[in-house]
Amino acid sequence: MALLNDAMAVPRFPLSVHANLPLSRRTLLREGAATVAAPWLVLAAGCTTAPEGRRASEAPAPLGPRRAIALAQADHALVNRVAWGASASTATDFNRLGRATWLHAQLHPQLQPRLPAEAQAQIDAMAISSTPFEALVGDMDALRRESDAKAKEASDNAAKQAAQQAYQQALSKVAREAASRSLLRALYAPNQLQEQLTWFWFNHFNVHQYKSNLRVMVGDYEDRALRPRALGKFRDLLIASATHPAMIRYLDNEQNGAGRINENYAREVMELHTLGVEGGYSQKDVQELARVLTGLGVNLTDKTPNLRPELRALYVRQGFTEFNPGRHDMGEKVVLGRSVAGRGWNEVLDELTRLAAQPNTARFVSRKLAAFFAADAPPPALVDRMATAFTRSDGEIAATLAAMFESPEFPATLGHKFKDPMHYVVSALRLAYDDRPIRNTGPMLGWLTRLGEAPYNRQTPDGYPSDESAWASPGQMAARFEIARAIGTGSAGLFRAEGESADAPAFPRLASAFYYESIEPTLSSATRDALDRATSAQEWNVFLLSSPEFMLR
Repeated sequence: MALLNDAMAVPRFPLSVHANLPLSRRTLLREGAATVAAPWLVLAAGCTTAPEGRRASEAPAPLGPRRAIALAQADHALVNRVAWGASASTATDFNRLGRATWLHAQLHPQLQPRLPAEAQAQIDAMAISSTPFEALVGDMDALRRESDAKAKEASDNAAKQAAQQAYQQALSKVAREAASRSLLRALYAPNQLQEQLTWFWFNHFNVHQYKSNLRVMVGDYEDRALRPRALGKFRDLLIASATHPAMIRYLDNEQNGAGRINENYAREVMELHTLGVEGGYSQKDVQELARVLTGLGVNLTDKTPNLRPELRALYVRQGFTEFNPGRHDMGEKVVLGRSVAGRGWNEVLDELTRLAAQPNTARFVSRKLAAFFAADAPPPALVDRMATAFTRSDGEIAATLAAMFESPEFPATLGHKFKDPMHYVVSALRLAYDDRPIRNTGPMLGWLTRLGEAPYNRQTPDGYPSDESAWASPGQMAARFEIARAIGTGSAGLFRAEGESADAPAFPRLASAFYYESIEPTLSSATRDALDRATSAQEWNVFLLSSPEFMLR
C-alpha cells in the first residue's frame, strides 16, 4: 500500500514543468511531411524486454529530485496499467482527484458515463444503439429465412451465393458496429478500468462471432451481459454469460437435452470459466453438470413448446433464452460430491452459484486477473491475497482488484507487462490524440486483424491470451512498426469518415509536456539516442511509438 499512498501531498504529473523546453533537435519542430526511416534496429530485431541496461526488476534511473521523479514515474506506471494507456487528460484527472480517489472511482464507476460528444454521437448513430436487441435479432432471422428461400429457388451456385450475401453482409455490419463501439469506449470512456475488464471478461467467457448468427449477438452479450457486471459479483457474471443466447449457442447447450446430453458448455464452464483445468473435478462431474444444464436453450420465435400440465409452471423465458422443462433431466445428479435434486431453472442457477463460490474458482479467477493486470507469471503471494479478497467479498471483482492494487507485490510489476495487440493499438492512439475523437475506427479494426486480435474473433473458447509469448514474435514487431508509422505520420485516415475524400494528414504532437514529465524519464539511453537522431517530428513520433518501452505497460 506504500506506493499507492506514499506522499500524497507531492504533485502528480506536473505537466507545466517542461512545457516550454525545446526538443533536442530543432528539426523536430518542422511540420512538413517527411520520409520515415527504416524500422529502428532494436525493434526490428524483436527486442521486447526491458530496455538495455535495465533489468526487469529495476526501476529506471531517476532524474532531478529523486523523490519527486520516482513518485511521478510510479503514478504514470499505475495509470498506464489501470487505464488502456496513459494520456494527458487521464493524468489531469489523476492530479485533480488524487491517487486514492482516482483508483476508487475506477473501481466503483458510474455505469453510464458519457464519452466526448463526437464519439458519443458516433455510438448513438449506430443501429445497435437505436434498435432493441430482440428486434435486431428478429430482423436478421427474417432476412435469413428470406435469403434461404431465394437460395433454394436459385438455378446455379452463383445465384445461391448472391442470395445469401445480403444476410451475411447485414450480420457483419452489426458486428462491426459493436466492435467500433467497443473501441470508442476503450479510447475515450472515463471508466477505463471497467472497459479493460469488459475486454478481459469477454475473453474469459469467450464466444466466436462467426458461429451461426452470433455476429448479431456479440454486441449485446458484451454490452448488457458483461460490461455492467465487470466489477461486480463473479457469480452474476457467470450466470449472465451462461444464460445469454450467444453463449448457449456458441457452446451448443441448446443441443443439450435429457437423453441427448451435450457436454460442451458444462466442460468449458468448469475448465475455463470457474474451477480451472486443475480445479479438482472429474469427467463424471462434467457429465453430471451437463445433466443439470439440460433444457437451457435458445428460442428466436414467439412460440412456446407444448408441455405437460405439470411442467408448465417450470417453463422460463428471458428474451431469447429459454428453459424448457420438457427437455430437462429431472433425475438426481451428483456434482462435486453433492447431490442435486431435479428442480429445473433454479437448479441451473444454484449450481452455477455454487461453482462461482468454490475455493478453486477464487484462485483460478484471481490468478487470471493477476496475469492480465500484473504479470504473466504473477507472484503466488499476490494471487493468495486476491483469492482471499475474492472469497471474503463473496466474489466481488472490485474488492479482488483492490487487493491486487494494494499488495506489496504489485508495484514491482508496473512497466514490465508486454502489451497484447489491443493494448498496443489503443494505448498508442490514447497517447497520440488523447480525447480528440477519431471519426473512423476502420484502421484500428484493420490493425487488430493484422496483429491477430480482432474483437470477437477468437475461434476457441479460451479467448485471446495476454502473455508476452503469444505476441512477441519478430513479425508482430514489424507490423507494430508499420502501425506506429501510420499513427505517427498521421496517414492512417482515422479522422476521415468512410466515404470522404482524403485530406492532408495531421500528425500528432507527441513531444509534449506530458511526454517530458511522464515518459522521457522511463526511456533508456538507447531510446533517447534514437529519438535524438530523428529528422522530423513525424519520424520522432514513429520511433517513440515503436520503442521497446512503449511495448510495455
